[in-house]
Amino acid sequence: MKIENLILEKKNGRARASARVIWEDCGRKAQEVFFETELEFADGFSANPNAFLVGCIMPAMLYGEKRVLLDAEVCPELKDGLITVMGWMRYWYYGPDKPLVQIEVKKPSSLPLPSAHKRAALFFSGGIDSLATLRVNRINYPPGHPGSIKDGLLVYGLEVTKPEKFDYVLKSVSEIARDAGVTLIPVYTNLRDIGPEDVAEFWGDFWTDKFEGAVFSAVAHTFSRRINKVYINSSFDIPNLHPHGSHPLIDPNYSSYDLKILHEGIALSRFDKTRLIADWDTALQHLRVCNMSLEYQPGVLNCGECEKCVRTMLTLMALGVLEKAHAFQRHEISTELLNSAICMNKTTMPFYGELLEPLEAIGRHDLVRVIKRRMAIRKWRDRTIEPVRKFDDIFLKGNLLKLKRSVYKKGILAR
Repeated sequence: MKIENLILEKKNGRARASARVIWEDCGRKAQEVFFETELEFADGFSANPNAFLVGCIMPAMLYGEKRVLLDAEVCPELKDGLITVMGWMRYWYYGPDKPLVQIEVKKPSSLPLPSAHKRAALFFSGGIDSLATLRVNRINYPPGHPGSIKDGLLVYGLEVTKPEKFDYVLKSVSEIARDAGVTLIPVYTNLRDIGPEDVAEFWGDFWTDKFEGAVFSAVAHTFSRRINKVYINSSFDIPNLHPHGSHPLIDPNYSSYDLKILHEGIALSRFDKTRLIADWDTALQHLRVCNMSLEYQPGVLNCGECEKCVRTMLTLMALGVLEKAHAFQRHEISTELLNSAICMNKTTMPFYGELLEPLEAIGRHDLVRVIKRRMAIRKWRDRTIEPVRKFDDIFLKGNLLKLKRSVYKKGILAR
């Protein structure tokens, strides 16, 4: 893979950093990769070579590119970090025979200048993890501390891909940012396009397992003239950490000399995080957890029926604040709704497990029975089916699953 023609320009009323990605070994067509932001933030924005290298390294490894060639100076700390990330990915997912991508870049000709800025940022989706990160930061850091969050990065082009839907998100999250004293910075990117074209494959495996931390870190590097620290919000607490595309062993390795990237929030469970914001009225009115972005409407960003919505509503119910959360139009959860929405897997099982006792405490034994039944089914699957799936992933390169999908639309190995 070659990354060339790095350009910073003003285009369509925005600041735009772009580069051309040329695939050398896998037969894919050349692509343009870009990042954009509003002109008011252009002074702190750049076509940083670090950003394009971070954004491209995982797709290059996935598709078997032998190298990434970038004719620009790249921080040696970042280069070392990317080698470490690829080592973890090989250990976790690919197996020992997967070659690491060779990184061919220029060594810096001089030492970087000391950073004149002391701004910390977080990725601010409006979800539970980002709100909890901000709340903890406000509790623990005085305003003048260099770790105090001043900017929130909201990214378009990932789960939200329709401009009008992103406008709804931007308006809603802006209310929370204003209340918290954070400058909200919208960022637009097509970095998703260099991953798998199949949507299910992208979100099911590649994003979750390998790409999440890289994408957010790439975005952050385009703002390294403005920020010198960024928090990527953890989805899991310490007892439930597992191999993942955003992980405390992964994200800090995307740091450079002038930008520190932190994986934040592993000391708190999802229930603890939700409890932290349960008395934050503005957050309850503008909380966004739903990924069904095509269903977004003005002022309505949560469908109230998908797995994430229902699980979050369960947590708010257990905390006694669901009726106050106008971000959801539904304030009652039936066993039928829970049964239709629940999705029990290695990611979600800890979230449901920690709800059993709080739901028992408020007398929702009917909901507890649904959760326990689905947990038992999942545990049986983990003992019987998952070992086969893992063997297929590592040793058969997923061919068993592909064969199954060619025969059945659904079956015992469906993910």
